[in-house]
Amino acid sequence: MAYWLMKSEPDVFSFDDLARKTAKGEVEEWNGVRNYAARNNMKAMAIGDEAFFYHSNIGKEIVGIMKIVALAHPDSTAELNAKGAVVWECVDVQAVKPFARPVTLAEIKAIPELSEMELVKLSRLSVSKVGDAEWTLLCQMGGL
Repeated sequence: MAYWLMKSEPDVFSFDDLARKTAKGEVEEWNGVRNYAARNNMKAMAIGDEAFFYHSNIGKEIVGIMKIVALAHPDSTAELNAKGAVVWECVDVQAVKPFARPVTLAEIKAIPELSEMELVKLSRLSVSKVGDAEWTLLCQMGGL
């Protein structure tokens, strides 16, 4: 299993929004990503991989865990390119559990063991990889 971090602006779509959909048995298409590195990360995801749900812009904090429930597929919000091909892809996700307490970006930056995280090094990347040790430490910090 691989681990990831995926960002969303909470005033657009929050972890609570995802949890409500999941409670009804629905999935969420993680659409709207328009960055090649982030898209490629989603293409590398496997069903069952887990990802941190990160509230960007407002809060700047990890607030929960979600799981990948469908492999990369065409993003329903994307237009075709000039050749009529799909360029942008996304995965489907469901909520797993909220953090007992959010872990802020400031806290993450203060921990030397997390200084190499893509969240820190590539701060504008909306879908990033998370290492096993980083995952374990952040789950502990979040009260899981």
